Amino acid sequence: FSLTGKEALTHLPSLGPPGSAQGRLHLKQCELLQLSRRQKRLCRREPGLAETLRESIRLGLVECQFQFRSERWNCSLEGRTSLLKRGFKETAFLFAVSSAALTHSLARACSAGRMERCTCDDSPGLENRKAWQWGVCGDNLKYSTKFLKKFLGQKRIGKDLRARVDIHNTNVGIKAVKNGLKTTCKCHGVSGSCAVRTCWKQLSPFHEIGRLLKLRYDDAVKVFSTSNDAVGHSELAGPPRHGHAPRHPPAPRATDLVYVEDSPSFCRPSKYSLGTAGRTCSREGNCDSMCCGRGYNTQSRLVTFSCHCQVQWCCYVECQQCMQEEVVYSCKQ
Repeated sequence: FSLTGKEALTHLPSLGPPGSAQGRLHLKQCELLQLSRRQKRLCRREPGLAETLRESIRLGLVECQFQFRSERWNCSLEGRTSLLKRGFKETAFLFAVSSAALTHSLARACSAGRMERCTCDDSPGLENRKAWQWGVCGDNLKYSTKFLKKFLGQKRIGKDLRARVDIHNTNVGIKAVKNGLKTTCKCHGVSGSCAVRTCWKQLSPFHEIGRLLKLRYDDAVKVFSTSNDAVGHSELAGPPRHGHAPRHPPAPRATDLVYVEDSPSFCRPSKYSLGTAGRTCSREGNCDSMCCGRGYNTQSRLVTFSCHCQVQWCCYVECQQCMQEEVVYSCKQ
């Protein structure tokens, strides 16, 4: 399960029982999603899951495009299916951001009451029932990660290098969400005193998780398969790190994104992307890199914006409309 570019991103209404019109809509949406036969069965049994899956697709796609907005590969939908068949760094990021978005969306759906079989976080030591009384509800990451592993159906994959790489990168995405889980507390008492304190688990905003995964992408590790005689099967191995003997290549860390083949340049149109011709860039920043040495066009245009804004009593802001010249740089063909 990852962003293929074939998924519709329309928001679904809240769902009713299976026999109702909304329940039938849920079953129909499960069929329309790009899922395996087993995943569709799970989807049909979990009211609210289809909507959550679609929300996770939207969340991951928007974040991916934001993080790569200044790169040659800008996470466009064109060429996504071909990209997912390869072992590039970009493929690694797609698997990680997809699993992170689904983990995040499931946990939030539980706490928001959009999933029938889960509710607020029930971690030991947290007073979530009291939190519910005060109008807050912990994000249920415990249920989310457990369900996700069942949904993805991660099994023993033997010597299949690509399968092990994809599972590793999927788990990096899940760990990124876990690392952003914080305990939030709220005080209740006379004059703001902390006579009563309620605590619950809360996920970081997904932008923070996306930024972390982009850093992992920048430092991604190229791996190969090596035989481990001690455990009797092959493992992922990366380049030697300082202090490691060359004959014992180290395994990548659990937080490393990993890939198996070098990426194309993404400069020209291919089955993986549309290339960079026509893309806007920053002359002081990334034009030289993004335009791949082809140079860039310069164009001036007038843009309108709100200016000289003043707050009017009591409840609105009054602005003038100003115009200014803006210079736009775009890569040549």
